Amino acid sequence: MLNSDDLRLFLAVMREGNMLAAARRVGVDHSTVARRITALEAVLDARLFDRSPRGVTPTHAAFALMPHAERVESELVAAAASVAGRDREVEGTVRLATPEAFAAHLVAPRVARLRTRHPRLMLELASESRAASLSKREADIAVMLKPPPRGRLVARKLVDYRLGLYASKEYVARHGAPAGRSELSRHNFVSYIEELAGFPEMIALDQIVAGATIGFRASSSAAQHEAVAAGIGLGVLHVFAAEADRRLVRLLPGQAEVWRSYWLVMHADLQRLPRVRAIVDFLDEGVQDMRERL
Repeated sequence: MLNSDDLRLFLAVMREGNMLAAARRVGVDHSTVARRITALEAVLDARLFDRSPRGVTPTHAAFALMPHAERVESELVAAAASVAGRDREVEGTVRLATPEAFAAHLVAPRVARLRTRHPRLMLELASESRAASLSKREADIAVMLKPPPRGRLVARKLVDYRLGLYASKEYVARHGAPAGRSELSRHNFVSYIEELAGFPEMIALDQIVAGATIGFRASSSAAQHEAVAAGIGLGVLHVFAAEADRRLVRLLPGQAEVWRSYWLVMHADLQRLPRVRAIVDFLDEGVQDMRERL
Protein backbone atom coordinates (compact mmCIF):
# COMPACT_ATOMS: atom_id res chain seq x y z
CA MET A 1 0.00 0.00 0.00
CA LEU A 2 1.28 3.47 -0.86
CA ASN A 3 2.56 5.57 2.02
CA SER A 4 2.39 9.39 1.92
CA ASP A 5 5.77 9.65 3.69
CA ASP A 6 7.36 7.52 0.96
CA LEU A 7 5.80 9.77 -1.67
CA ARG A 8 7.23 12.80 0.15
CA LEU A 9 10.72 11.29 0.00
CA PHE A 10 10.18 10.40 -3.66
CA LEU A 11 9.28 14.04 -4.43
CA ALA A 12 12.36 15.26 -2.56
CA VAL A 13 14.63 13.02 -4.67
CA MET A 14 12.94 14.19 -7.89
CA ARG A 15 13.31 17.85 -6.95
CA GLU A 16 16.84 17.68 -5.57
CA GLY A 17 18.24 15.31 -8.19
CA ASN A 18 20.01 13.00 -5.75
CA MET A 19 19.29 11.09 -2.56
CA LEU A 20 21.85 12.84 -0.38
CA ALA A 21 20.40 16.29 -1.04
CA ALA A 22 16.88 14.87 -0.63
CA ALA A 23 17.87 13.46 2.76
CA ARG A 24 19.15 16.86 3.87
CA ARG A 25 15.99 18.51 2.61
CA VAL A 26 13.62 16.33 4.64
CA GLY A 27 15.91 15.86 7.64
CA VAL A 28 16.69 12.13 7.51
CA ASP A 29 19.83 10.17 6.68
CA HIS A 30 20.75 9.00 3.20
CA SER A 31 20.24 5.31 3.98
CA THR A 32 16.65 5.96 5.08
CA VAL A 33 15.86 7.66 1.77
CA ALA A 34 17.43 4.82 -0.22
CA ARG A 35 15.58 2.19 1.80
CA ARG A 36 12.19 3.91 1.53
CA ILE A 37 12.58 4.47 -2.22
CA THR A 38 13.36 0.77 -2.64
CA ALA A 39 10.26 -0.08 -0.62
CA LEU A 40 8.15 2.26 -2.76
CA GLU A 41 9.47 0.61 -5.92
CA ALA A 42 8.51 -2.78 -4.48
CA VAL A 43 4.95 -1.61 -3.77
CA LEU A 44 4.61 -0.18 -7.26
CA ASP A 45 6.46 -3.08 -8.89
CA ALA A 46 8.35 -0.52 -10.96
CA ARG A 47 11.86 0.95 -10.95
CA LEU A 48 11.69 4.68 -10.25
CA PHE A 49 15.38 5.55 -10.44
CA ASP A 50 18.41 4.16 -12.24
CA ARG A 51 21.28 4.15 -9.72
CA SER A 52 24.88 4.83 -10.67
CA PRO A 53 28.03 6.13 -8.90
CA ARG A 54 27.13 9.59 -10.22
CA GLY A 55 23.69 9.59 -8.61
CA VAL A 56 20.16 8.69 -9.68
CA THR A 57 18.26 9.20 -12.93
CA PRO A 58 14.45 9.20 -12.91
CA THR A 59 12.77 6.60 -15.11
CA HIS A 60 9.59 6.98 -17.13
CA ALA A 61 7.75 5.44 -14.17
CA ALA A 62 9.05 8.23 -11.92
CA PHE A 63 7.82 10.94 -14.25
CA ALA A 64 4.46 9.16 -14.47
CA LEU A 65 4.20 9.01 -10.67
CA MET A 66 5.28 12.64 -10.14
CA PRO A 67 1.95 14.44 -10.80
CA HIS A 68 0.03 11.96 -8.66
CA ALA A 69 2.48 12.37 -5.79
CA GLU A 70 2.22 16.15 -6.08
CA ARG A 71 -1.56 16.00 -5.93
CA VAL A 72 -1.29 13.98 -2.71
CA GLU A 73 1.20 16.54 -1.35
CA SER A 74 -1.07 19.42 -2.34
CA GLU A 75 -4.11 17.86 -0.67
CA LEU A 76 -2.19 17.12 2.53
CA VAL A 77 -0.86 20.68 2.71
CA ALA A 78 -4.31 22.12 2.02
CA ALA A 79 -5.85 19.89 4.69
CA ALA A 80 -3.24 20.91 7.26
CA ALA A 81 -3.72 24.58 6.40
CA SER A 82 -7.49 24.35 6.79
CA VAL A 83 -7.12 22.76 10.24
CA ALA A 84 -4.37 25.08 11.45
CA GLY A 85 -5.99 28.19 9.99
CA ARG A 86 -4.78 30.72 7.47
CA ASP A 87 -2.18 32.17 9.85
CA ARG A 88 0.01 29.06 9.59
CA GLU A 89 3.55 30.05 8.65
CA VAL A 90 4.52 29.40 5.05
CA GLU A 91 7.56 27.17 4.79
CA GLY A 92 9.45 25.02 2.33
CA THR A 93 11.54 25.53 -0.80
CA VAL A 94 10.43 26.92 -4.15
CA ARG A 95 12.70 26.99 -7.18
CA LEU A 96 11.97 29.87 -9.53
CA ALA A 97 13.49 29.98 -13.02
CA THR A 98 13.52 33.35 -14.76
CA PRO A 99 15.42 35.17 -17.50
CA GLU A 100 18.59 36.80 -16.25
CA ALA A 101 17.45 40.44 -16.29
CA PHE A 102 14.19 39.63 -14.53
CA ALA A 103 16.10 37.78 -11.81
CA ALA A 104 18.66 40.53 -11.28
CA HIS A 105 16.37 43.55 -11.33
CA LEU A 106 12.89 42.38 -10.34
CA VAL A 107 13.51 39.46 -7.98
CA ALA A 108 16.88 39.63 -6.21
CA PRO A 109 16.53 43.24 -4.92
CA ARG A 110 13.25 42.30 -3.20
CA VAL A 111 14.23 38.98 -1.62
CA ALA A 112 14.88 40.61 1.76
CA ARG A 113 11.21 41.62 1.90
CA LEU A 114 10.19 38.05 1.14
CA ARG A 115 12.44 36.70 3.90
CA THR A 116 10.96 39.18 6.38
CA ARG A 117 7.45 38.12 5.47
CA HIS A 118 8.15 34.37 5.30
CA PRO A 119 11.38 33.56 7.18
CA ARG A 120 10.92 29.80 6.73
CA LEU A 121 10.35 30.01 2.99
CA MET A 122 13.45 29.33 0.87
CA LEU A 123 13.48 30.83 -2.62
CA GLU A 124 15.95 29.24 -5.06
CA LEU A 125 16.43 31.55 -8.03
CA ALA A 126 17.69 30.01 -11.26
CA SER A 127 18.47 32.80 -13.74
CA GLU A 128 19.11 31.42 -17.21
CA SER A 129 18.98 32.39 -20.87
CA ARG A 130 17.23 29.14 -21.80
CA ALA A 131 13.74 27.98 -20.87
CA ALA A 132 13.66 25.82 -17.75
CA SER A 133 11.94 22.47 -18.20
CA LEU A 134 9.05 22.29 -15.77
CA SER A 135 8.21 18.81 -17.04
CA LYS A 136 11.65 17.64 -15.86
CA ARG A 137 11.15 19.48 -12.57
CA GLU A 138 14.06 21.86 -13.08
CA ALA A 139 11.87 24.48 -11.40
CA ASP A 140 8.55 24.80 -9.57
CA ILE A 141 7.66 28.12 -11.19
CA ALA A 142 9.07 29.71 -14.34
CA VAL A 143 8.93 33.17 -15.83
CA MET A 144 9.09 32.75 -19.61
CA LEU A 145 9.03 34.96 -22.68
CA LYS A 146 6.14 33.09 -24.27
CA PRO A 147 3.35 30.81 -23.03
CA PRO A 148 4.12 27.08 -23.12
CA PRO A 149 2.27 24.50 -25.25
CA ARG A 150 -0.93 23.17 -23.78
CA GLY A 151 -0.55 20.47 -21.17
CA ARG A 152 -0.49 20.16 -17.39
CA LEU A 153 0.97 23.66 -17.09
CA VAL A 154 -0.98 26.79 -16.23
CA ALA A 155 0.21 30.12 -17.58
CA ARG A 156 -0.80 33.75 -17.48
CA LYS A 157 0.77 36.96 -18.65
CA LEU A 158 2.69 38.54 -15.80
CA VAL A 159 3.62 41.89 -17.33
CA ASP A 160 4.68 43.61 -20.57
CA TYR A 161 8.10 45.25 -20.75
CA ARG A 162 10.20 47.30 -23.19
CA LEU A 163 13.55 46.88 -24.87
CA GLY A 164 15.22 50.10 -25.98
CA LEU A 165 18.32 51.18 -27.87
CA TYR A 166 21.21 52.44 -25.74
CA ALA A 167 24.80 53.62 -25.99
CA SER A 168 27.29 54.83 -23.44
CA LYS A 169 27.71 58.56 -22.96
CA GLU A 170 31.35 58.11 -23.94
CA TYR A 171 30.38 56.37 -27.20
CA VAL A 172 27.95 59.16 -28.08
CA ALA A 173 30.63 61.78 -27.34
CA ARG A 174 33.03 60.02 -29.74
CA HIS A 175 30.67 58.94 -32.50
CA GLY A 176 27.58 61.09 -32.11
CA ALA A 177 24.00 59.98 -31.59
CA PRO A 178 21.99 58.76 -34.59
CA ALA A 179 19.29 61.22 -35.60
CA GLY A 180 17.09 58.50 -37.03
CA ARG A 181 16.94 54.78 -37.80
CA SER A 182 18.48 55.39 -41.23
CA GLU A 183 21.77 56.34 -39.51
CA LEU A 184 22.04 53.16 -37.44
CA SER A 185 23.86 51.18 -40.14
CA ARG A 186 27.08 53.14 -39.55
CA HIS A 187 27.34 51.98 -35.92
CA ASN A 188 28.62 48.79 -34.30
CA PHE A 189 26.23 46.77 -32.15
CA VAL A 190 26.23 44.37 -29.22
CA SER A 191 23.90 41.37 -29.47
CA TYR A 192 23.19 37.76 -28.47
CA ILE A 193 24.91 34.59 -29.61
CA GLU A 194 21.83 33.51 -31.51
CA GLU A 195 22.24 29.74 -31.20
CA LEU A 196 22.55 30.08 -27.41
CA ALA A 197 19.44 32.22 -26.98
CA GLY A 198 16.81 30.14 -25.21
CA PHE A 199 13.93 32.10 -26.76
CA PRO A 200 13.81 33.76 -30.21
CA GLU A 201 12.06 36.62 -28.39
CA MET A 202 15.36 37.46 -26.68
CA ILE A 203 16.76 38.78 -29.95
CA ALA A 204 15.18 42.12 -30.86
CA LEU A 205 17.97 43.85 -32.79
CA ASP A 206 16.68 42.78 -36.22
CA GLN A 207 13.40 44.56 -35.49
CA ILE A 208 15.26 47.83 -35.04
CA VAL A 209 17.99 47.60 -37.67
CA ALA A 210 18.34 44.85 -40.27
CA GLY A 211 21.82 43.57 -41.09
CA ALA A 212 23.49 45.36 -38.18
CA THR A 213 27.27 45.22 -37.85
CA ILE A 214 27.96 43.23 -34.68
CA GLY A 215 31.09 44.03 -32.71
CA PHE A 216 30.44 41.79 -29.74
CA ARG A 217 28.12 38.87 -28.90
CA ALA A 218 27.25 37.32 -25.54
CA SER A 219 24.73 34.81 -24.24
CA SER A 220 24.23 36.96 -21.13
CA SER A 221 22.03 40.06 -21.07
CA ALA A 222 24.15 41.40 -18.18
CA ALA A 223 27.34 41.01 -20.25
CA GLN A 224 25.74 42.86 -23.14
CA HIS A 225 24.65 45.65 -20.81
CA GLU A 226 28.20 46.06 -19.51
CA ALA A 227 29.67 45.93 -23.02
CA VAL A 228 27.38 48.75 -24.14
CA ALA A 229 28.25 50.73 -21.02
CA ALA A 230 31.96 50.22 -21.85
CA GLY A 231 31.47 51.88 -25.23
CA ILE A 232 31.83 48.89 -27.57
CA GLY A 233 28.73 49.86 -29.50
CA LEU A 234 24.98 50.27 -29.42
CA GLY A 235 22.75 47.63 -27.86
CA VAL A 236 19.12 46.72 -27.31
CA LEU A 237 18.74 46.55 -23.54
CA HIS A 238 15.99 46.11 -20.98
CA VAL A 239 14.61 49.58 -20.24
CA PHE A 240 13.93 48.69 -16.59
CA ALA A 241 17.65 47.97 -16.14
CA ALA A 242 19.25 50.51 -18.45
CA GLU A 243 17.31 53.57 -17.27
CA ALA A 244 18.89 53.22 -13.82
CA ASP A 245 22.44 53.17 -15.26
CA ARG A 246 23.90 56.69 -15.46
CA ARG A 247 26.60 55.51 -17.88
CA LEU A 248 24.00 54.97 -20.58
CA VAL A 249 21.90 57.22 -22.79
CA ARG A 250 18.77 56.12 -24.59
CA LEU A 251 18.70 56.55 -28.35
CA LEU A 252 15.65 57.18 -30.56
CA PRO A 253 13.01 56.63 -27.88
CA GLY A 254 9.71 55.74 -29.48
CA GLN A 255 11.41 54.87 -32.79
CA ALA A 256 13.78 52.13 -31.64
CA GLU A 257 11.70 50.23 -29.12
CA VAL A 258 10.40 46.65 -28.88
CA TRP A 259 7.74 45.33 -26.52
CA ARG A 260 7.91 41.86 -24.99
CA SER A 261 5.96 39.98 -22.30
CA TYR A 262 6.85 37.89 -19.28
CA TRP A 263 4.65 34.86 -18.65
CA LEU A 264 4.18 33.12 -15.30
CA VAL A 265 4.10 29.32 -15.70
CA MET A 266 3.70 26.46 -13.22
CA HIS A 267 2.27 22.98 -12.89
CA ALA A 268 -1.45 22.90 -12.17
CA ASP A 269 -0.78 20.51 -9.29
CA LEU A 270 1.48 23.01 -7.51
CA GLN A 271 -0.54 26.20 -7.71
CA ARG A 272 -2.52 25.50 -4.51
CA LEU A 273 0.56 24.95 -2.34
CA PRO A 274 0.98 27.81 0.16
CA ARG A 275 4.70 28.18 -0.57
CA VAL A 276 4.00 28.46 -4.31
CA ARG A 277 1.17 30.92 -3.79
CA ALA A 278 3.49 33.03 -1.62
CA ILE A 279 6.06 33.29 -4.43
CA VAL A 280 3.37 34.09 -7.00
CA ASP A 281 2.10 36.91 -4.76
CA PHE A 282 5.68 38.11 -4.33
CA LEU A 283 6.18 38.26 -8.11
CA ASP A 284 2.88 40.07 -8.67
CA GLU A 285 3.84 42.69 -6.10
CA GLY A 286 7.27 43.07 -7.69
CA VAL A 287 6.00 43.81 -11.17
CA GLN A 288 3.44 46.23 -9.77
CA ASP A 289 6.23 48.11 -7.98
CA MET A 290 8.28 48.19 -11.20
CA ARG A 291 5.45 48.83 -13.68
CA GLU A 292 6.43 52.45 -14.42
CA ARG A 293 10.00 51.40 -15.28
CA LEU A 294 8.92 48.40 -17.37
